[in-house]
Amino acid sequence: MERLALHQIDSVNVVVRAHYLPAFSRLGVYDRALIDRAAWGRRSERRLFEYWAHEASLLPLALHPLLRWRMAAADRGETGWGGLRPFATERRAEAMAVLARIRAEGPMAASDFEESKGRSGWWEWGDTKRALEWLFWAGHITTAERRGSFERVYDLSERVIPSAIFSLPTPDEADAHRALIAYAARALGVATATDLRDYFRQPPEEARQAIAELVEAGELQPVTVEGWNRPAFLHRDARRPRRIAARALLAPFDPLIWERSRTERLFDFHYRIGIYTPAERRTHGYYDLPFLLGDRLVGRVDLKADRALRELRVLRIHFEPHAPAEAGEALDAEIADMARWLGLSSGVRTARE
Repeated sequence: MERLALHQIDSVNVVVRAHYLPAFSRLGVYDRALIDRAAWGRRSERRLFEYWAHEASLLPLALHPLLRWRMAAADRGETGWGGLRPFATERRAEAMAVLARIRAEGPMAASDFEESKGRSGWWEWGDTKRALEWLFWAGHITTAERRGSFERVYDLSERVIPSAIFSLPTPDEADAHRALIAYAARALGVATATDLRDYFRQPPEEARQAIAELVEAGELQPVTVEGWNRPAFLHRDARRPRRIAARALLAPFDPLIWERSRTERLFDFHYRIGIYTPAERRTHGYYDLPFLLGDRLVGRVDLKADRALRELRVLRIHFEPHAPAEAGEALDAEIADMARWLGLSSGVRTARE
């Protein structure tokens, strides 16, 4: 988590929820309860918090002060989804009433409010859910826990974030932007200014200034990349390995590939996740995971965890033309590791490859 700075959260559970996958891709089989405790365990165990970074994300607690500028902007109604912004101004009293109830009654989910009974899904958000989400954007509340349905349970930020972090002074906004760009550079390796800004979705002008100042300080080094039509940057601490021996299935929301144009620039690999594509236009399945072998994306596999039958089902496999001869064997081994990690039977084929 310190290396990547965040794991993106996504509610889709076709294989496993997305925030668990980046660690598996890099470390192999590990205990998912480690993330659960770090994100939603006892306050003394907390190492992570939820907030809007790239998208909804789990982040190390050290980043909380660096994102307070975004919370303050949301509190002023200057950022966040359009449907939430009125709670910063003309509907603020409604949001403050919701906040007062949480303060008095303790952690609550949207479904705990009468107005939310029977509602589910984005399009069924009522006024209380919108007020809660604005309070979350503005930093007044955060996620205390996740229920079995993955429903977010909110509590006051000062009752969730450890006091040693919550009491830290809020940095100057320009300092925060520089620190976030530096985190992005360490996580990405070589990256363009757009890549760096996109990592935490920073405003263009603030990111541009932060990059310029980090270059001047020597923390970022300007570089050129053959085939790229724009300047790039490398963090001064970036490793330059002689070879890369990676073997990993990547979540669609993995930082290595979430910015699809960067994926094409780095790997000459066109990727669009099937869940956001109409069925008739899907070319590689519904939830296809790119397969990294060495320093190249060599294929993708459409997987589904059938929890009732305790099987990891392999629905479709596609290899790129440049995939080496050993790619099939390597992918089989990676699927077997994933199945073992998920406690499922390994790689049950349900369609021709």
